[in-house]
Order: sequence, then C-alpha cells, then structure tokens
Amino acid sequence: MKAGEEMSIKRRLILSNIAMVIVPVIALLLVEMILGIFLIYVFHMKVDANFERIFVMLRWIALIVILMLTNGLITYFVSKSIIEPVGQLTNAAQKISKGQLHFQIEPKGEDEIGQLAKTFEQMRRELEEAGKMRSKYEENRKELIANISHDLKTPITSIKGYVEGIRDGVANTPEKMDRYLQTIYTKALDLDHRINELFLYSKLDVGSVPFQFEVVDVHKYLLDLTEELQFELEREDVTIAYDTELADSYRAKVDREQLKRAITNILHNSIKYMDKEEKQIQIRMQLDADHIRIRIEDNGSGIPQEDLPYVFDRFYRVDPSRNTAKGGTGLGLAIVKRIVEGHGGKIWAESEMGKGTSISFTLERVKADEKNINH
Repeated sequence: MKAGEEMSIKRRLILSNIAMVIVPVIALLLVEMILGIFLIYVFHMKVDANFERIFVMLRWIALIVILMLTNGLITYFVSKSIIEPVGQLTNAAQKISKGQLHFQIEPKGEDEIGQLAKTFEQMRRELEEAGKMRSKYEENRKELIANISHDLKTPITSIKGYVEGIRDGVANTPEKMDRYLQTIYTKALDLDHRINELFLYSKLDVGSVPFQFEVVDVHKYLLDLTEELQFELEREDVTIAYDTELADSYRAKVDREQLKRAITNILHNSIKYMDKEEKQIQIRMQLDADHIRIRIEDNGSGIPQEDLPYVFDRFYRVDPSRNTAKGGTGLGLAIVKRIVEGHGGKIWAESEMGKGTSISFTLERVKADEKNINH
C-alpha cells in the first residue's frame, strides 16, 4: 500500500480478523511467561500439582480477558471507522429528504465510504445549485409576467379608450372616425408586434426555435442584405453602408432568416434614438482570430457607460419613459443576443455619448473545404 493511501474497508476487515487470532495468541504467550515468573519468583511457589492447577486456572482467566479486550478494542476501532461516516451520510440523506441543502458533507477518509461521501456531497451541491436555479427561474418567470402585463396593458388601454369614444359618439365626423379607426389599427399592430416579440423571445430562451444552418459567404450575404435594407430605411431618411477591408470571401454556418432578424433588430434599435439630422449606419465585417466579426455602428445619441452591460438583458431600458414612448418592448436586443448565442457567437456593445453606439457580434468561420455554399 502506497504512503498516504487509505486502507480499504475490505482490507481493514481482513486484517482485523487476522488480528483477532494473532494478538490473543501473542498476548497469551506473554501472559504465561509473566505469570510463571510471578508465581515462581515473587510468590515462591513450587512447581507441583497445586502450581499447575493455579497456573492453568489463571491462564484461562487471562485468555478470556485477552479475548474480550482484543475483540472489544478491534471491533470498536473498526466499527468506528465505518459507523460514524455511515451515520453522517444517514443524517445528510435525512436533511436532503426534508429539503435542507445548506450544509456540507466532509469525507472522513479515502476509502469506499469516503468516496461515497464525496459523491453524496457532489449530489448535494448539484441539488443546491438546481434549487437556486429553480428559484431564479421562478423569479424570472414572475418578472416576465409582470413585464408582459405592463407592456400589453398600454396598447390595450388605448384601444379600449378609442372604441369607447366611438361608442359614445365622440367620433362624430368622418374625419374623426377615420382618425380613431387608424389609431385603433396602429395600436393593434403594435400589440401584435409586442406579442410576436414576446413569443419569439420565450421560444429562444428555452431553445425551442430550430435553426436552419447553411454555409454562406458572409461578405455577399451582408452586401445583399444591406442593399435590401437600404430601400426600407430610405423612408426614415437613414443612410446605411457596408464596408470591409477583407479581400477574400469568408464563410460561416448561419441561419439566414434569424441572422437577418438579429441585424434588423439592431438597426431598428439604433434608428429609434438617432438625434442627428443625417442618420447614418455602417456595417463592417472584420476578422477576429477564428471568427468573423460583424460591427454595426450608428451616429446616435449614445448609451451611458453604466448601462452598457445591461442593454442585452430582457426588458432593460436605458430610458424607460423614452423607450415606452417609441413603442419598444425592451426585447429587441435580448432577442439578438439569443440568436447570436444560438450561432455559437458572442455579442457586446460600445458607445460614446453624443457620438454613437456600435454593436459587435461574432460568427464561427468554417473550413475552406466546406461544401454546400449558399449566397
């Protein structure tokens, strides 16, 4: 057995059984020698029949005492090394069965029971972590319900108000009626948009959105997407440009529709808070180690530094009153983060007040010999 290695229970029991035989024999031989010396030299007894009778009687008494002591001590020490840790595990199991997980199991050794105690402690930690995650999930669920109720209440209240106005005859002219109906229609579209975003985020959050990955040339994909978005953004007087310093084409496995949704969400979020007369957005493609990095920059009002770490959290609003006025749900960038993570990438934001914000995310590059390329 190596130094520092814990003796196994099996070996311990075998050695204890051997000791129960060897120790009494050795002890009895020593007792007989000492007993003979005492009887002859201390009590000056003659070796005769009486001496033999007394010696045999004392030897039997010594044997019984030796067997009792040996068996008792060996049994005590061996059982102590087994019963105590087993008792500890029993108490731990009882606590866990009652839902008490805030304690620690300390293994008493490295034998089989010690290994069992380590496994038990690992199980306890995992159950404790699962309990914390469950509590966090429950808190998030309550927060989600509260935010959903708040976000849906505003357009519903507005729709109810305009419907009641029509019923009460407030819209007493064709112009007012058209305005009321148009407002109701606009609010209904807003409500539908909010519900769709909530539904999409909840599916992304639990991983139930299937990604249809295909290998695409990211440069050509971004070029085509920018041209497509330019027509949509012209109505809002926004100029969008795509730029890259890379000479070669680089490919990645992406879900074309989900990636388009992510980029569109970033653009719409940027447009909401642009305060310049010339609204500009620039998309750049760069290389970052083994990843393709896409950077979307705007010249908006910027985001305070203390808010940057939270812009991708669900329902987080840098300026709640302003965001609500513009019809935001606080889910746009949270959806973007889930989509990017679904592609195995990372996302982050940088900003400077008064100059603008840039949001960057990465996509994993594929090998040069990858086939099935789609543009």
